[in-house]
Amino acid sequence: MNHRILILANRDTGLYYFRKELIESLLKDEYDVFISVPEGEYTDYLRKMGCKVLSTSLDRRGKNPLKDLILLRSYFKILKTVNPKVVLSYTIKPNIYGGIACSSTKTPFIANITGLGTEIESGGIISKALLGLYRVGLRNAFCVFVQNSTIDKTLHENKIANGKRIIIPGSGVNLQLHQYIDYPSDETNIHLLYIGRVMKDKGIDELLYAAKEIKKRYSNVIFDIVGRCDEAGYEEIIEKNNNNGIISFHGFQSDVVPFLSTAHALIQPSYHEGLSNVLLEAAATGRPVLASLVPGCQETFDEGISGIGFKVKSGESLVTAIESFLSKTNDQKREMGLNGRRKIEKEFDRKIVIEAYRKQIICAIKDA
Repeated sequence: MNHRILILANRDTGLYYFRKELIESLLKDEYDVFISVPEGEYTDYLRKMGCKVLSTSLDRRGKNPLKDLILLRSYFKILKTVNPKVVLSYTIKPNIYGGIACSSTKTPFIANITGLGTEIESGGIISKALLGLYRVGLRNAFCVFVQNSTIDKTLHENKIANGKRIIIPGSGVNLQLHQYIDYPSDETNIHLLYIGRVMKDKGIDELLYAAKEIKKRYSNVIFDIVGRCDEAGYEEIIEKNNNNGIISFHGFQSDVVPFLSTAHALIQPSYHEGLSNVLLEAAATGRPVLASLVPGCQETFDEGISGIGFKVKSGESLVTAIESFLSKTNDQKREMGLNGRRKIEKEFDRKIVIEAYRKQIICAIKDA
């Protein structure tokens, strides 16, 4: 019988977009892959790939301890049924409760911390509670992958998984899927693109402020926003700014290539990130990036070479960064994009992440 690998996740979307190549690699290596995840748009695709999907109820944003205990119990039941050689997990609840279940059953466990989230970074009682849960959940992990040095430092300072952490280049980029796209030759209208959820922590307030200021000075700049409103109250704000011509709102789009094709740069004003997939993928297509100088964003570009940074939570700083970008010639902008592509090829190829996983899985099986 082939070795069984169990993957715990909170959404099928992330598995499809960022872990598909890893799953394909595991299946190619003749592992039996089981996935515990809530049913979603891509669960049938995962089944067609050859995975066995175990539909698992999980409230990823809920704070109801009873529901979390039910999730923990589900993980115990799944471990007993599947009896995997190794368990892989992603995001907070699968990391914590999957880790507790694996520790109790002595199942080798490899976690991936893509970001710490607002609750931990804001401090306070909730932050301490989550860090405490992480300490318990990851105590006996075989390996913990982290996506930037700031996450690594926070875990070290809180004595979480010390000696077991490995920094990887985020989720990496599939360079065959995200290929270079010819830079726009149109210099009459400058398109600045935002791709992501419309919410406060993504810096949408600062982006709207900057868009208003820039439109006063540069009538030829177009702010394209692609993504769904993910927090209450923003639907009206976005609609108002769209109707006033401050932004061009396109809602959620399953295919963002047409927008990247016309974009002269991508803007990411996030307050925090694990390692921004949006920035990595935009840079891979040869687009300069304008990003807040926070961990998870600043690693994706070289200042003045492939991107321009600005102070987080500062609309004025974002305006300055945009004006700096607008002052460049089209050839200079194109060269920034080419530099970004080179950086991604060198440092963020998804094959690097897949190889790191394969190595740790083999070691975990041998040590079991």
